[in-house]
Formats: sequence, structure tokens, C-alpha cells
Amino acid sequence: MSRIKIFCYLLIGFIWFSACKDSPKKSKTSDAPMEKVIDTAMTITEPEEEKEKFELTEDNAIDFFFDYQQDLEVNKVRMTTKFGSFVIQLYDNVPYHKANFIYLTRKGYFDNTQFHRVVKDFIIQGGNSDDKRTAEKRGDIGRYLLPPDTRKGYRHHRGVVSMPSSEINNPHMLASPYEFFIVVTDPGSYHLDGDFTPFGRVIEGMDVVDEINRQPVGKGDWPSQNIYIQKAEVVE
Repeated sequence: MSRIKIFCYLLIGFIWFSACKDSPKKSKTSDAPMEKVIDTAMTITEPEEEKEKFELTEDNAIDFFFDYQQDLEVNKVRMTTKFGSFVIQLYDNVPYHKANFIYLTRKGYFDNTQFHRVVKDFIIQGGNSDDKRTAEKRGDIGRYLLPPDTRKGYRHHRGVVSMPSSEINNPHMLASPYEFFIVVTDPGSYHLDGDFTPFGRVIEGMDVVDEINRQPVGKGDWPSQNIYIQKAEVVE
């Protein structure tokens, strides 16, 4: 065999060997994008920080209810007890108290609270309880009072719903937002005018209110048997 043929065979072998040697590099290069996809898929996204829990305070309550009442198109609340249900219609031109009552109803605050004060032929008062859950709900919603709004021309007729004033450090008769009372007196309890804020009236189920007012009471006008508001709901 001539030297030229031997040289040609050696050259072809070298080229073939080099080509085989390069093939893993090509495979590795083609795998690179897949490695990136896997890395991306395995990336754990950090959870967003939880939004700070909103709580009503003396400083923000008025601004909050001013904004809240802007878009309110509802003005009725139905309350259900073991004696039946009654419906309260809220006055539109007592905006803070109306907004407060709707807000608390939607938050489920009144559910399982009680009519904790019953004064014969005078009022029934609700929104409080000796149950720990009620205190916890108040704590979650916030601590605040509402200013009185007594100059809208409403009087304490029978069936009117009004807001009692807070008993703690309250020379300006600020209203306790978690409680309300309903006048049972016929034709009304007008000595309350000017001191408390009427913000609605019972338009259905006054017989249920009267039945609650007839229940026996003990010390401090607390009913002898608990009278629960089983459910309070906004009438849409």
C-alpha cells in the first residue's frame, strides 16, 4: 500500500473520531434550555405579606362611615328571635348611624347577641351579651363611638329605633355603636328626644317587639331567660 493511501485512511479516521467526540457537547447544549425550565418550575414564590387587619378607632370611624354610606342602596335589616322576626327601616338622613348599623349587620356582629335590657312598657335594648364571643367580635371590629345626631326632626315614637349613649367618659353623649333600643311606649317616650339619636323604626313585626317586652326580667332589667338575636340580615 502506498504512503498516499495510508495517509488518506489515517485522515478519514481522525475526522470520524473527532466528529464522535463532539456529539456529547451538542447534546449538552440542547439540554440547557430544559434545565432552565426545570429551575423556573421549581422556584418557590414567596407569599405576599398579609394585609394589615382593618380596625375601627376613634380616629378613623367617622371618615370610614362617611365613605361607607356613599354607595349604600339598602336601608332595612331583619332580626330573627325565638318569638319571630321584625324589620327595621333605617333613616337615610342619619348617615353615620345607618352606615354603622348596616356595617355591623353585614359583619355578623348582632348574630347571637341578646336583648339584654327589657323595661316594661318602655324599651327593649339589644346588641350586648354576657357571652365571650360578643366581646371578641367587638375587639375584632374596633373601639369607637359615634357623635349624636338629634336634629333631624325624629322623635321617640313607639317603634322608633335609637342608639344609647356610652356610659364611659362621655360628657358629650356619644353613642355606643354596638347597641340599640326600640321604644315600646304608646304613643312614645318623648323625654328621650334631644339626648339620643333615633336612626330607624320598626315597620314589620312590632308584635314580636311587644312579646319580648312582656318577658319576665330580673335584676338590672336583664331578662330571666336569655333572648337571643338568632340572625340579623340586611334586606337587599
